[in-house]
Amino acid sequence: MDSLLGGAEDEGPSRRRSRGPSRRQQGRSRKRRRRTRRKGAAASVIALVVIVGILGGGGYLAYTWVRGVMIPKDYTGQGSGEVVIEIKEGSSASDVAQTLEDEGVVASTRAFINAVDAAGKGASLQPGTYTMRRQMSAEAAVTLLDPEKRVRSSLPIPEGYRLSKIFTVLSTATGLPVDDFKQAAKSDIGLPEYAGGRLEGFAFPATYELNPNMTAGAILSRMVERFNETAVKVDLENQAKKIGFTPRDIIIIASIVQAESGSAEDMPKVARVIYNRLGLNPPMELKMDSTLMYGLNKYGIAATDAETRSNNKYNTYKFHGLPPGPISNPGDHAIEAALHPAKGDWLYFVTTDPEKGITKFTASEAEFWKFRDEFNRNHNNQ
Repeated sequence: MDSLLGGAEDEGPSRRRSRGPSRRQQGRSRKRRRRTRRKGAAASVIALVVIVGILGGGGYLAYTWVRGVMIPKDYTGQGSGEVVIEIKEGSSASDVAQTLEDEGVVASTRAFINAVDAAGKGASLQPGTYTMRRQMSAEAAVTLLDPEKRVRSSLPIPEGYRLSKIFTVLSTATGLPVDDFKQAAKSDIGLPEYAGGRLEGFAFPATYELNPNMTAGAILSRMVERFNETAVKVDLENQAKKIGFTPRDIIIIASIVQAESGSAEDMPKVARVIYNRLGLNPPMELKMDSTLMYGLNKYGIAATDAETRSNNKYNTYKFHGLPPGPISNPGDHAIEAALHPAKGDWLYFVTTDPEKGITKFTASEAEFWKFRDEFNRNHNNQ
């Protein structure tokens, strides 16, 4: 029994532990848990402060980065100094922006493109040379790229100038040597195939805008381009074929018409005289003083007897048919006249009063000599 009671007593505490800790033990556990929670809360607060600090710093850096992307670098103000910028034909706004950034005019291409977009000037950026300033705001740069502010000079090339005279005029206007133009004329400047590699006759007379950076080749190319535009406009090749001539023949005839006419109104008649003489059987010599003077490298409106006996190939007193090439650079009126001559049977014409530009036409040789006498009287009195 004792052993049984003793076993029972030994067994009792074990049963109590299985039901849970005592009140004292529970109290100690609660105290330990409160201390642990306080330490954990403090750690959490410290961690939160650290995280917020990190995020705050990172947020500032992120803001700075985003701001740099969204708001590109840009200078302020009107800038200083001077730099000449050339916008080339076909340049896009991005090309212009890159040039301006490379030259130190604007701080970034993006700032300039944004300013162009804001001003609605994307389509108005024109080729040419502009005077800019360094480190100017993109907005100010856009203002200076107004086409009206281009650095340029207008140079008129009159109808009927010989190529040698055009070179002299271009040299005076640009400061480039005449030899630069002579060499450029031999290069690839866009001449049509029927020009035969010679520029005379195909340097179209017009008013050209020149900028300081243009080369001799660029200027001559523009003149040939202008000729080609006119050739397309008048349908030169097809119209020449219709009347039985080559495009080169038409330009030769037009150059004579340009040189011999006293006015644009006379041009179709002068052209008719040329065609009538060429159309005779056998053909009649053209007998044009203008072609002879060109071959002699002289200027004048009346050749001497000795000059009419010269052997140069441009002497149409001696050689039948058209001269070897154009003798001047005709304008569109002369080209139109060569393609569409007036109707008439004239074989002769005389500019009886060069001062007033009066030209008389006739089919009679006898009347021609009367006109010639009238010219001599007027010419001697001048």
